[in-house]
Amino acid sequence: MTEHGLVTQLKFTRSEFMRGLDGISAADGITRFEPMNCISWIVGHMADQENRYWVERAQGIHLLPELNALVGHGQPASTPPLQDMLAAWRQVTAAADVYLNILTPELLNSPVMAHEKPLPTNIGTQILRNIYHYWYHLGEAAAIRQMLGHKNLPEFVGNMEHWQYRVLE
Repeated sequence: MTEHGLVTQLKFTRSEFMRGLDGISAADGITRFEPMNCISWIVGHMADQENRYWVERAQGIHLLPELNALVGHGQPASTPPLQDMLAAWRQVTAAADVYLNILTPELLNSPVMAHEKPLPTNIGTQILRNIYHYWYHLGEAAAIRQMLGHKNLPEFVGNMEHWQYRVLE
């Protein structure tokens, strides 16, 4: 089965997120320019969203429930180790892909379920929210890297040749 185009775009967005973080040291990963969070927090925060959406809600698996208290929306600022957050992100996105890879157009129109109740949105819209959330924080991470004095940062969306849009038949 070919993955849905929205899933392809989420995976492309993830690859751009990682490209934008390439070469960050452990020390720079936890440097904070208030009121912004640090880059390690951003990585963990994105892992937390994917964990909640695609692992906990979609699959009923409680993979890394501690992420929400550490880097979840509305939680106090924290500076978790960058390597820990990258490892969590990799673990969560691998688990999320198990679900994302089976989505069909019909499933994308299904309501998102939380605590066995439908939320007022559908799975396709949740994927879009996840994609847009990544781009928001990727821009924030780029600004932090500029403030840290990093040079030769990615300037624009990267190579999309492997992430072509296609209509599912």
